[in-house]
Amino acid sequence: MTMASKSFATRIAHKLKQTQRLSRKTVAFLFLLTGSALVALVALLFAEMAEYALMLNAKWVQKFPWFAWVALPLGLPLIVWLTRKYAPYTSGSGIPQVLASLSLPYGAQKTRLIALGQTLLKIPLTFLGMLAGASIGREGPSVQVGAAVMTAWGAWCKKHNLAFKGMQENDLMAAGAAGGLAAAFNAPLAGVVFAIEELGRGVMLRWERQILLGVLAAGFIQVAIQGNNPHFSGFHGQALDNMLVWVLVAGLVCGVSGGLFARMLYKGAAAYAPERCRGWIRRHPILLAALIGVVLAALGTLYQGQTFGTGYDEASGALRRMYEAPPGVAVAKWIATILSYWAGIPGGIFTPALTIGAMVGEHIASFAQLETGVNVLVLICMAAFLAAATQSPITASVVMMEMTGGQNLLFWMLVASIFASQVSRQFSPRPFYHAAGMRFRQRVQEEYSAERKVD
Repeated sequence: MTMASKSFATRIAHKLKQTQRLSRKTVAFLFLLTGSALVALVALLFAEMAEYALMLNAKWVQKFPWFAWVALPLGLPLIVWLTRKYAPYTSGSGIPQVLASLSLPYGAQKTRLIALGQTLLKIPLTFLGMLAGASIGREGPSVQVGAAVMTAWGAWCKKHNLAFKGMQENDLMAAGAAGGLAAAFNAPLAGVVFAIEELGRGVMLRWERQILLGVLAAGFIQVAIQGNNPHFSGFHGQALDNMLVWVLVAGLVCGVSGGLFARMLYKGAAAYAPERCRGWIRRHPILLAALIGVVLAALGTLYQGQTFGTGYDEASGALRRMYEAPPGVAVAKWIATILSYWAGIPGGIFTPALTIGAMVGEHIASFAQLETGVNVLVLICMAAFLAAATQSPITASVVMMEMTGGQNLLFWMLVASIFASQVSRQFSPRPFYHAAGMRFRQRVQEEYSAERKVD
């Protein structure tokens, strides 16, 4: 064989190897897209079920004034019982469970909090909570469900030697969790920012291209299905005169109220009850849920249903200058969301927090007798309150930018969110999701240790 023919054969062999490597990467990427599609489709199903539950609740509350007084005192205890018996790791938001899973050591207990079978039960349980009228959202639960779906898909692919050989469980969790948020809000960029700012806080994550592509894919698949429509459509606004003053006022008010909000969520009902009642509260979670249901029904009746559910209609109306908040409704929604979380049912705080922020913005505008640009102040307060509640100012600002199309106000949202987050730390030093996540982590480790002793 001549030198020329040997060189040609070598080049052919090299090209074949390159083609094989490219083929393996393409196949791996297709499996990643499939996982992202599964996350997006589950998030879409969740969203449709949530919208249906909220629609039924609003219809029945209007038609039957007594509905809330039956559904909440009886429905919340039933949901708590079902949760504790069949899906004990699905109570609350779902983001703390993901954060705890990311921080747990690799091993048998790593994915306990996001086991697929139990975690999928969070969807019908959250549906029931919304149907009853609890002040909860679906975005936090979508994060836990997304993490469970992607992790289970990755485990199946690894088991059959199909893909994800180089990806660890944390990588899959982060991709699924952030993809769940991106799909829930129809906001791909917000999912990436959430992954970096929230999921990567305190945990070493390898931000490989695959993870970010998976997050973006989940969001873009949702956009392809639902269309590129902002979650809160119809917002139009420009910076106000003396904008910095309004931003600082919004940041201060939302920082204080959001910091107290996060503190009370974390502490729980027993921490604020008389000492002689604390033991009873811890021993009787189902009865506590029934009592909370009575209070929620009373708040909803007083404010004509405006404290029930996510509050999307109120927040959307405020952004479009079609809603005027009645006096004190922000406080009522603030209390309703805390009580709903204390009840121990599955359900998030993301959208209710945005609604509280919108109502706070309405109250500030009313107090200051602001006549024009009220919806701009509402937008700033929505971002600021969410940032104070979660202490994730960049995520809060980007979420609101994508949900409203308010790119021209992103700078002011960032200023308000960062200021509110700093004020919030004076009342709640540790970010709420991470503080709650440590509780789940400790619970899993204690249960795992007890199981090992029995074995």
